[in-house]
Amino acid sequence: MLIIKPRYYPLFIFILLTHFVHAQNAASGKITDAKTNKEISGVDVFINESNKPILTTTTGNFMVQSDSIIYKLKFLRKNYALESVDVTPDNANNIFVKLSQEKESNIQEVVIHNERPKYKNKKENPAYAIMQKVWARKRNNGLDKFDTYTYKEYEKIQFDANNLDSAFMKKKIFNKLEFIFDYKDSTASGKIGLPVFLNEAVYENYGENRPSKRTKKLLVAQKTSGFQDNQIVTLTAKNLYRDINIYDNTLNYFDIGFPSPVGETGFSTYDYNLVDTISIRGENAFKIRYLPKREDVLAFQGYLYIDTDSYAVLGATLKSTQKINVNFINGISTELEYDNPDENTFLPRKFVTEIEMTPFSKKKTAKSIVAKRSVDYSEYEFNKPLEDQIFKRKEEEYSDSFTDKDDAYWLKARPDSLSKSEQGIYDMLDKLQQTPKFNRIVKLYETLGSGYYNVKKLGIDIGPIFSVYGKNEVEGDRIRLGARTYFTRNDPWRVQFYTAYGFKDQQVKYGAEARFMFNRVNRFTIGAGTRRDILQLGVQLTNDDGIMARTFASSTIFARGENASLSSLNQTNVFTSIEPWKNFQIRLDGTMQSIKSANPDGFSLMYYKDGALRKTTNDSHFTLSLIARPGAKFSQTGIDRYEHGTLAPTIVLKYTKGVEGLFGSDFNYNKLQFLFYKPFLIGSWGKLQVNFEAGKNFNTVPLALQNVIPGNQSYSLAQNTFAQLNYYEFVADTYTTLHLEHHFNGKILSFIPLIKKLKLREVAFIRGAYGTLSDASKAINVEGFKYSAPSEHIYYEYGFGIENIGFGNLRIFRVDFNWRGNYLDRPDISTFGIKAGFQVNF
Repeated sequence: MLIIKPRYYPLFIFILLTHFVHAQNAASGKITDAKTNKEISGVDVFINESNKPILTTTTGNFMVQSDSIIYKLKFLRKNYALESVDVTPDNANNIFVKLSQEKESNIQEVVIHNERPKYKNKKENPAYAIMQKVWARKRNNGLDKFDTYTYKEYEKIQFDANNLDSAFMKKKIFNKLEFIFDYKDSTASGKIGLPVFLNEAVYENYGENRPSKRTKKLLVAQKTSGFQDNQIVTLTAKNLYRDINIYDNTLNYFDIGFPSPVGETGFSTYDYNLVDTISIRGENAFKIRYLPKREDVLAFQGYLYIDTDSYAVLGATLKSTQKINVNFINGISTELEYDNPDENTFLPRKFVTEIEMTPFSKKKTAKSIVAKRSVDYSEYEFNKPLEDQIFKRKEEEYSDSFTDKDDAYWLKARPDSLSKSEQGIYDMLDKLQQTPKFNRIVKLYETLGSGYYNVKKLGIDIGPIFSVYGKNEVEGDRIRLGARTYFTRNDPWRVQFYTAYGFKDQQVKYGAEARFMFNRVNRFTIGAGTRRDILQLGVQLTNDDGIMARTFASSTIFARGENASLSSLNQTNVFTSIEPWKNFQIRLDGTMQSIKSANPDGFSLMYYKDGALRKTTNDSHFTLSLIARPGAKFSQTGIDRYEHGTLAPTIVLKYTKGVEGLFGSDFNYNKLQFLFYKPFLIGSWGKLQVNFEAGKNFNTVPLALQNVIPGNQSYSLAQNTFAQLNYYEFVADTYTTLHLEHHFNGKILSFIPLIKKLKLREVAFIRGAYGTLSDASKAINVEGFKYSAPSEHIYYEYGFGIENIGFGNLRIFRVDFNWRGNYLDRPDISTFGIKAGFQVNF
């Protein structure tokens, strides 16, 4: 079975197909005044039962297209009566519409403007008076008002390729794949589009607010276009856009904050213009156009539809500006519809979001992918008794039985029927997976995207290929070869191993680990592993657990100064873990290890024990870890899950107990550690990343077991390290560190006329560390006199970075400029440094 992995799927689609187009049904014609027969412009055109105009005409002629069948068009213009026309194959391209004038209805008298007006101040703007009343009567989510609630949710996710031309379709890569273009469609402008992925899902949502607050979302049906890892694809698509509340001040797209046009801070970003009053589902509504004051900021443009009586938001359209500065994104478009059952509540009715993505170019003619997600909410029921069992259901959530729904079920479940092109996606993808050339192309991108080459017949992945070569001062050039078992994406067990060889020390290193998961609901897992390798200790305070973590020593090719402070580690580990609650893990590790210097002439780990001098630290300890990730999202149910990017925090509490005498262990000690990491959206000012760590060794231990404030002597970026510290420069029994890094998303640089054209983004950061080291902890080490903690003052360093360096949509390079703030009188330090690296994000 072909397995498509998450990391390379978008890249595969970009290269193989690319660029969105709506599956088209088109209609065109002319609009005139019924009395004068003169052509009329400025007419809003609505498709089928939609209450949002798809087009506002600029002449007397119109042309519209849709991704569903057009069976009705409605036409509305100020001072004219609403006109409806049934669309048939016979009249679709030759529709004549005559609008009759009528007297203005009894809607509050306001001045209507068609262009962006200029006001001396916002209080002169009638739209401002309307928005003030919107803020004063700010709606709450209606679901919170009821003791219990249930509702149905239908979701459709579709990927389309667009801007395909005849030259592109004749490329050699499509030889023997030409049949996919039998499913293409054309837009009114002549562009060719091709739907390439479709996923439909039906959910049942349950909620209880009183006496306790509980929610449950159950997937009851799903139909996809055939890719084996469709769960990853669909969740990745969902992750591109979050569920948003239009009344919030900041809207989250791609974990980037966009100012909401309905937020109370909206007038600092947008200009508002009251352009008309229309009818939406029988309710009179103000139609307000909003535009960003500056096109170079992350903001939207579009329309708001405000009820003229209750000042509730009935709907909104949000469209990104042409100069949107988000990597891989050419455009965003969102349509929101709400029901307002009373004065103080709103309920979601329908959300539609389209995101146009291209890997390289932002040109309109570039081939790209559009991920379209539409969600329909229906069948609301309130204050209906709910059984406790509903909120406890787990096992069936991981069952594949929900995919076994016949066509009759889907015909009933869909709010609208699928278009002809959407129906063809299922057939096309099934044919592709039976095509050898397609499978070879997939294999190539699978290898590049995942870092592993899969030998399907053996059920083995060879890799990771990007860790094959490394270099350090002890090993010199280093070669590493590894493999892991891989039968399916949901394997309940996995065995991994590697071997490495250093050409300078001429030593073989190795590592192996086996893990088995007994229950995919609570993820009860056991594992064991062993390794003998050379590591750069002291680059993490709260270390990752597991044998197969990549060693930092072999990943640095270019470094500042000499780095001889490497350790030789012989380690065996057993562990068990469980998730008793969602996103909360309890893990217990037992570790036996011996640590000595990998370079005794340049770096000493020797210490005193019972009056004797020892060069090897023998240690056996148990570690209890509590790990919370509230709000994190995962796909797959096997031993290895795919985590989707979110703003979820990471909270870790660890207790380590060293046991003297166990397997020859030399020390009895207790260690407590805490870590908190969380990204915060700060409105239109970007995103702040906070990383706080604290810990304490309660007993005296040698350097190999001590807390080392992590330095970074490489020229590469390394998260949560101190760029201007040498390795082992600060060592502490008790420590506290804080890293603050703020990404402004180009907010400041967009004010500089020439620089803003480069679409660069600025980053500012400050890092601090404080700790203490007892005299006993110094005295136990042979070279203890060399080590100290930042106890006189809080050590700090600061700086700024420039990210988003590149071209078009490919802007993945970042450069940081770092300054050391204090402890400047120490020998062999660096007061200023430049770090660089690649980061792939939006």
